[in-house]
Amino acid sequence: MGPAMDEVTFKSDTVLSDVHLYTPNQRHLMVRLNGMGQPEHTMATPLEDVGKQVWRGALLLADYILFRRDLFQGCTVLELGAGTGLASIVAATMAHTVYCTDVGTDLLAMCQRNVALNSHLTATGGGVVKVKELDWLKDNLCTDPKAPFSWSEEEIADLYDHTTVLLAAEVFYDDDLTNALFNTLSRLVHRLKNACTAIFSVEKRFNFTLRHLDVTCEAYDHFRASLDSLEKLADGRLRFMVEPVEASFPQLLVYERIRQLELWKIVVEPAA
Repeated sequence: MGPAMDEVTFKSDTVLSDVHLYTPNQRHLMVRLNGMGQPEHTMATPLEDVGKQVWRGALLLADYILFRRDLFQGCTVLELGAGTGLASIVAATMAHTVYCTDVGTDLLAMCQRNVALNSHLTATGGGVVKVKELDWLKDNLCTDPKAPFSWSEEEIADLYDHTTVLLAAEVFYDDDLTNALFNTLSRLVHRLKNACTAIFSVEKRFNFTLRHLDVTCEAYDHFRASLDSLEKLADGRLRFMVEPVEASFPQLLVYERIRQLELWKIVVEPAA
């Protein structure tokens, strides 16, 4: 190991990326890789910035989008917790409109730059990516025109009138956030005019916990429990049908498709 690598240290609140890009002569791994016009992405991230990394689950979701062109062709898509915007950009090669959402001006600005860098991919099909703020802890979308990445009334109407696909990748690592996402999902689908399909990507991560003095996968277990609760939800208006997606579709992107990577499909329809 050379002297440059000797200087690299990671604190306990730093997360290493699953996606390893060759960056010669870099003295620090935490670097935004846009010097050569590549999409921005960080290699090691403080926990509060995990959205700035590309995770394996986003690549699995992108592969599924490319496989299920029929589901995305000409439709309106909403991605929750989009991070770098990878899945939204891929979806926009087929979809009519993609609302690519997350929170934090810095993250959304990076996402917007990635969308611009890849606009040549979406332009041929006429797809549009709109980067917007969507906070899972708030009941309503931000409509303040002075706020960056806020929504116009026309965009909100379009979202509720036309959305048929929702996406989320690798956002189930914290129980409170998982709860907030499922609450947001329920709130949104009750406002949508159409039946819809949600596709969630999750990695079953094993962690040693002091509480159990054992290796557990608590975040994943909480995600699965949330799926079960959703399927049992009986409010008389909507029916949620949950099923795993077999990861046997072609792999077009470069990542390790480990067995802990999973896709889950939720079909939301009016109750009979």
